[in-house]
Amino acid sequence: MKPLIVLLAAFGLIFGATYLLRGSPNFLLAGNGAMAAMLLFTGAGHFAFAQGMAQMLPAWLPYRRGWVYVTGVLEIAAAIGLLWPVTRAITGWALLIFFVAVLPANINAARQHLDYQRGDATGPGPRYLWFRVPLQLLFLAWTWYFALYRY
Repeated sequence: MKPLIVLLAAFGLIFGATYLLRGSPNFLLAGNGAMAAMLLFTGAGHFAFAQGMAQMLPAWLPYRRGWVYVTGVLEIAAAIGLLWPVTRAITGWALLIFFVAVLPANINAARQHLDYQRGDATGPGPRYLWFRVPLQLLFLAWTWYFALYRY
């Protein structure tokens, strides 16, 4: 829920700011800037909640905490890549792959009732997927539209 709030709030702020400063809103900047803000937010979470996020990954995967850090760095790099027109398209394609690749970890966390922030089994469980899967689809569509289609 928090990433969605960050995404929509950042979109509104950037859209409004470009309108006030330039006299017309910059839709492309607002879309990519909002996704960048969301990625910075979630990327920072990989460092703040690394222990809990490592539990989202399958037990057979070695160096799970390392994977959490790597994906956090990738999210922060993608945020930067979306804002730079030269790298926007490749970043968009990489994000599409990334968003599909991380969905199993979210499904695994829901099946375990994992609260990744606390690192325990007090999370909402599988009902969380009714929100998370459509949210992941929104991230995919948003990235495709702003980083690839509108570019």
